[in-house]
Amino acid sequence: MLNVTRKIVGVVTLGVFSLFIGCEDNSADIEPIEFELLTNLPRDDNGYYHMKLDPLRQQTFHRLSGRVTRNDRGVNVIKFGWGSDTYYEYQDYLVPIVNGSSYSDTNGEVNTVLGIFYSLLGDTATIYYSYYDNWLYETSGGEFSIIFN
Repeated sequence: MLNVTRKIVGVVTLGVFSLFIGCEDNSADIEPIEFELLTNLPRDDNGYYHMKLDPLRQQTFHRLSGRVTRNDRGVNVIKFGWGSDTYYEYQDYLVPIVNGSSYSDTNGEVNTVLGIFYSLLGDTATIYYSYYDNWLYETSGGEFSIIFN
C-alpha cells in the first residue's frame, strides 16, 4: 500500500509542476532554409555556366558547392539530391554526370562532383537539385545549366 501511495504522490507532484513549466513556441522565429549555389564556374549574360573540359583527359571532374543556412547560420545534415538531363553512355549503360546525393556539414556546406566526358564537348546540361529538411519538413530545389567548352 505504501508503494501505491508513493506513486500517486509522484504523479500528482509531476502534474502540479507541469502546470508551472510551459513550452515556449519559437516557431515564428525560425526562418525557412536558404540555399546559395556556388559553382565556381564563370556565368554568361544569359545565365549559363561554362565548364572548360580538359582535352588531354577522357573525363574532367568539377566540384559543385553550396551553403544552406537558416537564420544566417549553417544547417547540418540536410540531404541533397542531384540529377541531370545529360548522361554518358558506356557499354549500354547510362552513366550520370553528377553524383546523386550529398549532405550538408556543420557549417551548412554541401558538395557534389560532376564527371564530364570529353565526348560531351559543346553540349549543354541542366543540373537539378533538391533538398529536404526533416526537422521542419521543408523541401525546395532548383536547376541551372552548364555549357561544356
